[in-house]
Amino acid sequence: MAVVVWIVEGTWPACVDAARRHTSEDDGIVLLHVTGDDVAEAAHSAFAGLLGRGHPERDPGTRVEHLAAASAESLLGAAAERLGRPCTRTERTGRVEREVVAAAEGADLLVLARDGDRSRLGPHSLGPASRFVVDHAPCPLLLVWPEPAPGLTTMPGAPPH
Repeated sequence: MAVVVWIVEGTWPACVDAARRHTSEDDGIVLLHVTGDDVAEAAHSAFAGLLGRGHPERDPGTRVEHLAAASAESLLGAAAERLGRPCTRTERTGRVEREVVAAAEGADLLVLARDGDRSRLGPHSLGPASRFVVDHAPCPLLLVWPEPAPGLTTMPGAPPH
């Protein structure tokens, strides 16, 4: 089975633990991290707008890209160590939700975590990128809570107890 595990700051341990728990040693696991291109693009644009394009070596967008790549490498390394078995590490850059969906093409399972309001059950427990991925994934999903799920009394419209 081909499994993609979406590695995101703050929620990745739950995804790695779920992949370890719900897959076999023989399954091919890809640890996926996606760096959004919006922050580096904003830094590039601000630099170009304020200081012109004459000094590319001073462009802060390049530094942001390098920091993002180092952070992604660190997260993927920690995730691989926690997984404790052979895996592939993949780093992509772009619109996060679209890159995750594209990376899941051909996979048998995509593991991701809730990243919105985790204090209660319901649709708000998914952030915009995760909601997009859940709605558009080309494969089955394993959606996990990064910490224990809130009680049933937190469900929208749940009667008080």
